Amino acid sequence: MTRAVFQAGLSWKAIDARWESFVRLFESFDLARVAAFNEADIERLLADGGIVRSRKKIVATIANARALLEIERTATLADDLRSFARYDDLAADRRKRFVYLGELSAYDLVFRVGEAVQRFETWETTIAGDHPRIREMITRAYMGMTKPSHWARRTQRCAPEVRAKRSSVANKRSQSE
Repeated sequence: MTRAVFQAGLSWKAIDARWESFVRLFESFDLARVAAFNEADIERLLADGGIVRSRKKIVATIANARALLEIERTATLADDLRSFARYDDLAADRRKRFVYLGELSAYDLVFRVGEAVQRFETWETTIAGDHPRIREMITRAYMGMTKPSHWARRTQRCAPEVRAKRSSVANKRSQSE
């Protein structure tokens, strides 16, 4: 997800060339560590020339780590992803819940964790230009490295339990505020 955040508005190669520094500076993307980053950590990251020095994108990465930890309070990421009846609902939730996560990045996130996504051929024909993430997703799908399928065909075994947990946590949170 961080790769997508930092790539927004920049070339894919610019982020790819610095990726090792991102991994190092963001503590190998350990959610708990990144979620605990504070202003001193943000300043440390901004001072390092190894990554793109964008305060907004650094803060977004920290916020996204916190959002992922919030999800994990009630379910695994996979169970949470499967709790949505339709892909469009899931994508809308991801775009609201996470910072700098647009339509393509939401699709990419679901795809990369091995969950069912809408037919990738749609993306192949509707995204203008030569987009590296789309090309990679399509190539991997054709090679059988993942199995994209229609959202409606996927199993929803955990959906009711996760929805109930999510609702319970939201109610508790609103009562305490």
